[in-house]
Amino acid sequence: MLSDLLTTFQWWLYLFGIGLVFLPLTKKIFANFFDHGYLFSKVLGILFTSYLVWLLASLKILPFYQESVWLILIFGILLNMWLGNKDKLTNLKRSTINNQQLTIFFFEELLFFSALVFWSYVRGFQPDIQGLEKFMDYGFVNSILRSKFFPPADMWFAGGYINYYYYGHYVTAFLTKLTSIPSAITYNLMMATLFAFCFSLTFSLAGNLVYFWQKTKESTISRQSLVLRHIITAGLISAFLICLGANLHPAYYNFKMKILKKPYCNGGLSYWYPDATRYIGYCPDVEDKTIHEFPSYSFVVADLHGHVSDIPFVLTFLALSFVLFTKLKEKQASLFYLLPFTFPLPFLLAIIFMTNQWDFPIYLMVLGLTLLFGFYPRHKDIRKTVVISVFYGIIFILGTIPLILPFYLNFNQISKGIGLVWKHTLPHQLLVLWGAPWFFGITFIIFLFKDKIKTGFKKESLVRWLSKTLGVETEIKSPTNRQSLTTSHQPLTSDLFILILLVTSTILIIIPEIIYVKDIYIPSYHRANTMFKLTYQSFMMFSILMGYILIRLKLSLSKTPLKTLLLTIYYLLFTLLMIYPIYSIPGYYGNLDSKNYKGLYGLNFIQRLYPDDYQAILWLNKNVSGQPVILEAVGDSYTDYERISMATGLPTIEGWLVHEWLWRGSFDEPGKRSGEVQQIYETNDPQIAKDLLSKYSVKFVILGKMEKEKYPNLEENKFSKIGKIVFQQETTKIFQIDL
Repeated sequence: MLSDLLTTFQWWLYLFGIGLVFLPLTKKIFANFFDHGYLFSKVLGILFTSYLVWLLASLKILPFYQESVWLILIFGILLNMWLGNKDKLTNLKRSTINNQQLTIFFFEELLFFSALVFWSYVRGFQPDIQGLEKFMDYGFVNSILRSKFFPPADMWFAGGYINYYYYGHYVTAFLTKLTSIPSAITYNLMMATLFAFCFSLTFSLAGNLVYFWQKTKESTISRQSLVLRHIITAGLISAFLICLGANLHPAYYNFKMKILKKPYCNGGLSYWYPDATRYIGYCPDVEDKTIHEFPSYSFVVADLHGHVSDIPFVLTFLALSFVLFTKLKEKQASLFYLLPFTFPLPFLLAIIFMTNQWDFPIYLMVLGLTLLFGFYPRHKDIRKTVVISVFYGIIFILGTIPLILPFYLNFNQISKGIGLVWKHTLPHQLLVLWGAPWFFGITFIIFLFKDKIKTGFKKESLVRWLSKTLGVETEIKSPTNRQSLTTSHQPLTSDLFILILLVTSTILIIIPEIIYVKDIYIPSYHRANTMFKLTYQSFMMFSILMGYILIRLKLSLSKTPLKTLLLTIYYLLFTLLMIYPIYSIPGYYGNLDSKNYKGLYGLNFIQRLYPDDYQAILWLNKNVSGQPVILEAVGDSYTDYERISMATGLPTIEGWLVHEWLWRGSFDEPGKRSGEVQQIYETNDPQIAKDLLSKYSVKFVILGKMEKEKYPNLEENKFSKIGKIVFQQETTKIFQIDL
């Protein structure tokens, strides 16, 4: 355990260093944040350095070596030193970090470090890179680590490139290269890092929303209340909800099973944590099975998927969108004025696209609403606002396209178009999944619109209200004396941004009730992937706004029985959403007793279950450079087949069949390759075997227990005629083929 703690500290030290290097740039972008965006400096540092290394490797200019990573990092150091010195020369007072800022930086760094250590410790109780889709994720990382240039080779499709959103896996490989820590450890450290980023960045974003409201609010609250405790409370509420919370499914069904003694649909009376992500179509069982995961489940099961790897970039995009929103209200907000604050947005959009393409249109929608709500106060005309917003949106997209292009040119679309949904979610299921954040949102809207709800929305009053809310000075004609009066309403910037998140999140829930993106999944799961990828982002945005709303209304409402009731419901809902870890963490990791701790090394399960194969993996990793093709048995998805290619990053002829079917858009080629692999292992004719091996440039043939089980008619003797044994350990042999 001490060794793992030291390794975690070493990993954190590199992340801390990256953040420190890019702090001058971050402070410039987030100058108006109470914490100057301190935590986002790590993400911006990873964003720019990793992208530049990736771009140069994609253009075949600079190979993906550790020396290349350090070269780009040194460039980042020099650039930020220049920025820091420039700020000192232009504004010495502003560039100086005072004691209060140092205290905030220290607190947030401690928050990040604590979250990193906590989840590293949790992962140590079940660190195995096994089950679900971990083989896929870890195989991508290892293949990228072996790549000299990009796109990286697909370890399960010899001769082909990874046709998936692999940038998140690349970031793991990038940090692995930088730190020189073995990938079997960095896989688990990266999961802990994503947890820490999710917690700390959400804390900063939600806290800054409260901070901006407190700076601009019109209320009887004294200026002295502009203190950190409200910021910290909102930040922590949102951070806990997004990282450890769930929907109301655990609370609802625990109540039914334990209090009412009504069994779950499978007949059980004990709660199983994955059920919170598999509700629609499962209970009751109908021909419409969907997935509605959330970050807490992702962190528990620890699949290093794109939607998880994208979390830091998504949260940074939201923070930058809020910066843009605040700047759009300023009179001098021209394109050139906005550039120093928003130039990372195209980079973020590009990386979001390459990490999890589903998130790209989602955050374009957030950007579009940000522009619309931000520009309206300046132009006071809906049509003109739409035109200028579209123009700026196109500028951002045009800035993103060349950044995506090296990835896109080597990527074939997996989706097959759009279809209409024929099964819909039942109303009570929507309430179980989204009732809590909707209650927060609806009560917040009622609070903001209470005057209009009382008087009714007439056309004139609606325009007036909208103008006032968005900070526009409006000329009002008195109905009695026609005298012109000018009134102004101080803009509540944070409120409007919260409304943007609320509207976007709700739209993402509605979309899978109307259309779905077609893929290879059978009709029973026709909208599963669509609902999964869209509502995952809804959950994140809902979590951010709930912390803000609770503090906003707590400080704004007069002390009445209604306020007491509302806050009681808020706290109750927060508690119900937070019971999930009671089931999820023990359900996956067991009892977190130190005597059960296994460590962060993720391949011990192979050593335990397949000891001879484990020795073969060690031999290949030590003695084989580059990415020569190997041959191992073809297996079904979610099994332990392809364990050698997964653990080494060496490509094999054909890997998990369903996954390659999805990535290649057809089963024809994966199915053909599977048959050819079987023929190589089972044929008696050395020439047939050699011809097929030559077709795919296979250099090493794996012959182990799993190959013998998969191919009972396996003929071993022919391999000795076309190659030689270079490794042998009990039941496992490796033949090097003479081609």
